[in-house]
Amino acid sequence: MGWLKRLFGMEKPEQAQVNPEPVATADATTGGETVSPERVGLNGEYDQSGLAKRVALAFDQDPDLDDINTLYVAQTGGTVVLKGSVPSQDILNKMVSVARSVSGATGVETNQVSIG
Repeated sequence: MGWLKRLFGMEKPEQAQVNPEPVATADATTGGETVSPERVGLNGEYDQSGLAKRVALAFDQDPDLDDINTLYVAQTGGTVVLKGSVPSQDILNKMVSVARSVSGATGVETNQVSIG
């Protein structure tokens, strides 16, 4: 089971991207302005959990990370929060690197991750 399915209960949308162009919307959540980087969804739309979903998609796309099912991804503003456990420090380092490469990520918090 992939990251998006396990964490958010969704299959990967057909046009989903890790770093899509934000789409300006005219609804009450954004006031018609461009979506802030941490709230950009998988297709550029407004999504409260957009950054976490795009990090999950990035993990799904990496063959070294796609089968880890003991870690969870959340976000606090532009900070990606990783929680749970990973098999090694190398895997955690790679996950941090991948998460930082997602637009809108201003930091990655790992103090809730155990190794082993």
